[in-house]
Amino acid sequence: MSSMREMQRAHAQQVHAQQRTQAFAYRQHQQLAWEAEHARQAAERAAAEDERQRKRLFTEARLAKVAAANGNIRSRLEELEELLAETLAVDDHIDLNRLKRSTTPPPFDPGKLATPLSPPQWQDFAPPAPAGLGKMFGGEARHQQQVTEAQQAFEQAKVQHEAAETQRRRLLAAAEERHHQQSEKLAAKVAAHNAAIDRFSAVFAAADPKAVVEYFGLVLGNSVYPDDFPQRYRLAYLPESRQLVVEYQLPTVGIIPRVHEYRYLPDDDEVTAVGRPAADIVERYADVITQITLRTVHELYEADRTGLIETVTLNGIVDTLDPGTGRRARPCLVSLRTNRAEFVAINLAKVDPAACLRRLHARLSDHPAGLDPVTPVIDFDQVDKRFADEIDVLADLDQRPNLLTIAADQFQQLIADLFTRLGLEMRQVRTTSDGTVECMAHDPRPLFGGKVVVLARRGGATVGVSAVRDLFGVVQAENASNGILVTTAGYVPAAFDFASGKPLELIDGSALLHMLAESGGVKARIDDRS
Repeated sequence: MSSMREMQRAHAQQVHAQQRTQAFAYRQHQQLAWEAEHARQAAERAAAEDERQRKRLFTEARLAKVAAANGNIRSRLEELEELLAETLAVDDHIDLNRLKRSTTPPPFDPGKLATPLSPPQWQDFAPPAPAGLGKMFGGEARHQQQVTEAQQAFEQAKVQHEAAETQRRRLLAAAEERHHQQSEKLAAKVAAHNAAIDRFSAVFAAADPKAVVEYFGLVLGNSVYPDDFPQRYRLAYLPESRQLVVEYQLPTVGIIPRVHEYRYLPDDDEVTAVGRPAADIVERYADVITQITLRTVHELYEADRTGLIETVTLNGIVDTLDPGTGRRARPCLVSLRTNRAEFVAINLAKVDPAACLRRLHARLSDHPAGLDPVTPVIDFDQVDKRFADEIDVLADLDQRPNLLTIAADQFQQLIADLFTRLGLEMRQVRTTSDGTVECMAHDPRPLFGGKVVVLARRGGATVGVSAVRDLFGVVQAENASNGILVTTAGYVPAAFDFASGKPLELIDGSALLHMLAESGGVKARIDDRS
């Protein structure tokens, strides 16, 4: 029985051990399963966090890009709003002397050629004297042989050194000669450049039209505008009236950003552009035109330290495609004539540009964005031809009749013939005691015609405003439709101001020469030195 109990007990213990082993294995399996699930959940949470982080970074990158684009728009608008203010802090005068170059040549640098070669030294060749046992057994004889060989090597080294030193001195001398020639060449080039500056300064001070145009072209070329502005211009100078005529090319309406702002929609991952209102584009473009006009006139007057310019006439044109015809068009969007005194009295830092131009009686397009043109105060192409003709015929001055010295009846006939060719019918022509040609003419055109009063005066004196007032009085007394005053000289700015808006036309000496050449076929000159 005891053995049976022991066997039963052993069996029970074995079964219990197996149960414990199975329970432990189960618990181990459960633990591993829990850990695996926990790891899976942690991985999912990490992946979700990574996705959120990725999306956050992606959204931030998109928002940053949109913010940068909107920042560029704001910077562009600020740049356009500050066109006039930007130039007020700049001195536009060009000191011609500062364009001169220095004649100081660069110092001569021979480099290693400046250092003499070290001569050979005997101690570097001399063999050591025999000592100890070396003196015995023929040591002295061998030493003497070594000394002889060393002396030969030393002499050869001295010859080689002398040759090398001679070559160095020769190369040094050649380098010095090259530097001397280069210095002389540079000095000659600088002297020629500085002489050209001096010549230009002299003719500029003498109001040579070409020099005046070139100088003020440099002034406008120095004016820094945004890169997409055309900055093209033509200039003509009329010395008789000290008038600078400018045709300045304006930028197109495309300089105004069409986008008001960019917006990012994260849910759709889409960037949308909000358009700028058309009224805002029109207003900003008109403001740019007015700023450029005032800025250009300001730069010209500020750069004129010697009073060469009394009057500036500016036509602002735009070179573009007419949307109505698809053809190239160059409408004039603003035209201004102003004299120095009235313009420099303006505080440009405080003005509203459009109001300032209205006060200066400028002609400004009612709708510049639509390319609605205005009539220029002066047609630049006509002015430029007068200017070119005046320059081109200087070589044969003596071959042309001088309007200041020809007989009175010849001058009267020239004037009568000229306006007859221009379409007027001469009714009465006479020359007064002071040499003024008076013409009563008739313009046969049905809508614009009527009686026309033409007065032509000779002389070198600039015509004042009183003569223009007198002409206007005659026009009113004669109930004429138009009055024309011709002079071989020029006009004071006040004369143009008085004539503005009235049925009066003022023709100066340069215009008269051009009209005689173009319409009358007469090449004439105005020279008070004869």
